[in-house]
Amino acid sequence: MITVDNITSHEFIGLHTEITQSTNPQVIGLNGMIMDETKSMFRINTVKGIKSIAKSSNKWKFSIENKDIVIDGSKISKRPFDRIGAKV
Repeated sequence: MITVDNITSHEFIGLHTEITQSTNPQVIGLNGMIMDETKSMFRINTVKGIKSIAKSSNKWKFSIENKDIVIDGSKISKRPFDRIGAKV
């Protein structure tokens, strides 16, 4: 079960996310459901279509158990199967 404490060691596909801080000001506020992830990218289904966004240059907000958590993308820039079960 995904909780606020262990979200960084779980799969992100299917979660809703929002970019809260970025080196690219045009993507701040972009939100949607994560459709796929690679080592360095999220593919997000937004109202304007599917966007591929780099993980490391952004801060990502997730809502888990009615709580918001913001994660620095550089801490989750790993392949999903390398991150699952690892301590971050």
